[in-house]
Amino acid sequence: VKSCCTAPPRPACASRRACLVARFNFIYAKERLDAECILRPCVCDMEMVQRIIYTAVVESFRAAKMAFWKIKIGVKDTLALDHCGGATSLECAALDYIACHKDLYDVCCSVQEVICALNNNPKLPCPGDVDFNCIEPLIRELCCLAFQMQTLLPPLDIAFGVDGECFNKTMYYRSCDSDFSAPFVAYHVWPALMEGGSVVVKGEVVTKK
Repeated sequence: VKSCCTAPPRPACASRRACLVARFNFIYAKERLDAECILRPCVCDMEMVQRIIYTAVVESFRAAKMAFWKIKIGVKDTLALDHCGGATSLECAALDYIACHKDLYDVCCSVQEVICALNNNPKLPCPGDVDFNCIEPLIRELCCLAFQMQTLLPPLDIAFGVDGECFNKTMYYRSCDSDFSAPFVAYHVWPALMEGGSVVVKGEVVTKK
């Protein structure tokens, strides 16, 4: 690891952010629906299909963030040997270095962590009923996206949703099959994308009485 990165940190960060937000939107609009089609022959309940995919998103971000944290520690320790600036510039240098060297991330390991988490989730179908490896391409894309989002300053992350929470119109859209008079979230279809405390992209939920 060397202490220099050829990409200018802040302009590159802004451009990278725009690309990652666009990728998040594309996964929601296209690859999420592809995964639904793959799961439907195995899971007849559409609500369960959507719960599986939402859980896959949450677990992918969790696994990717944990992997990023471990990698960043090693990169910062190495960069610090030749680094002349302060802690803030070292942080930026580490983030830019990781963004430029995507091969540092073993995404296969994160994918297996996510599939294991799906298999062990008591709210989802048993492993014998559904092979979650069938949505491995979606999980891989989500892990790679979540990992790269951590290279931003501030990082992008997803909101943590809980069944039964009050519907927040600034954070979510209601799904078309929702009860639009219901004040509570029955379940989440897609998480909101956040930057600090601000909503970057609204998520989707189903509300029912």
